[in-house]
Amino acid sequence: MKQRTDHGRALEILMVDDNPADVGLTIEALDEEGVRHHVSVVEDGREALAFLRRDGAFAKSPRPDLILLDLNMPRMKGHEFLEEMRGDPNLKDIPVVVFSHSDAPADRVRSDALSALHVKKPLDLAEFMEVVAEIVDLPQIWWAKRSR
Repeated sequence: MKQRTDHGRALEILMVDDNPADVGLTIEALDEEGVRHHVSVVEDGREALAFLRRDGAFAKSPRPDLILLDLNMPRMKGHEFLEEMRGDPNLKDIPVVVFSHSDAPADRVRSDALSALHVKKPLDLAEFMEVVAEIVDLPQIWWAKRSR
């Protein structure tokens, strides 16, 4: 089994996505790759902020090592969530990968400006599985690049 985090613990992932099919495929890809993980799922940016701030029903939520963020969701969109998250000193350093079907240049530029890596969700199933397996290594590379 591949070890992606320190001290033998599983990778804590917060997936912010309202599409159950994409959530299921992502978890399946992590399982197939042998990544030790715990995935928490919320459906929009408001729920994600409550999760991260441990508000209400999320009082015992784990702090994620990585956030996988879709852009097009109800109530609070992905970039709105990112703006608020990056403005919170307790949350701003959590790595975020925008994992979206959007490949629009404006979305990529905005993700980059908000210190998030933007990865397009492939439509091809095999490619989707490969991309998810690679994503778990991306935040370390991305943050190392940003800190130079």
